[in-house]
Amino acid sequence: MAYADWMIKGPKIASCSCDYGCPCEFNAPPTNDVCEGLEAQRIDEGWFGELRLDGLIIGARYRWPGPLHEGGGIVQGIISEQASEAQREALFQILEGKEQEPTTVFNIVGSTIEKEFDPIFADLEFECDFATTTAFFQVPGVMEMRIEPIRNPVTGVVYPAQISLPTGFEFRTADMASGTFEASGDLELKSSGVYAFLTDVAYGPNGIIEEKTYGGKAA
Repeated sequence: MAYADWMIKGPKIASCSCDYGCPCEFNAPPTNDVCEGLEAQRIDEGWFGELRLDGLIIGARYRWPGPLHEGGGIVQGIISEQASEAQREALFQILEGKEQEPTTVFNIVGSTIEKEFDPIFADLEFECDFATTTAFFQVPGVMEMRIEPIRNPVTGVVYPAQISLPTGFEFRTADMASGTFEASGDLELKSSGVYAFLTDVAYGPNGIIEEKTYGGKAA
C-alpha cells in the first residue's frame, strides 16, 4: 500500500499514572491497573504532501482499563486552534493511523481505542527544556501537565535517568521525569509524582525516522 508523504518532527512530552519508568514500556501491566494520562508534541518541522504543518501542537488525553494491548481505550485528540481546515484534516489522517504502516505508533495505539471524544481545538501552551528536564502543556481551563526532574528522595538532588528502547515504536531514547497532571470535562484525570518523559522524535509513514534521515523540505 502506498502512503502519503508526510513527517512530523519535534519535542514530545507525556505523563501517565504509572510509577517512574512505566511498566508499559517493558510489556508489563500498568502500575495501578488503569493507564491514563496526557501527551503532546510540538511540530517544529512537518508536512503532509505539499501542506506544511510547522508550528502546530498536537496532543491527547487517554485512558485504558488495563494493558494498552488489551484495548478498550478512551481518547480525546487535541490540536492547535490555529490549524487550518486542511491542516486539521491532514493531522487527523496521521493521528488516526490511516497513513502509516500497521506496526507504528499511531496505527498501533489507534487499534486499541474503543471510544473517542470529539477533538479539542484550542490555543495550546507548550514548553519543553531538555537542559533542565522541565516541560509544560496546557489546554486553558480544561487540562494541564507539568514535568520536572526526578529527585533523590533524601537529598533532593536531581536524579537524571533515561530509557533506551532500540526497537521502541514511540521513541528510541527518552529522558525520564516526574509528572503532575489534571484534566476536567469529558475525561477527568488527576495524578502527581508519576511517570513522565521528554524526547525529540520524528514520525513518518514507516514509523520513527532516525535523525540521520530526517531530510526536510523547503517551506
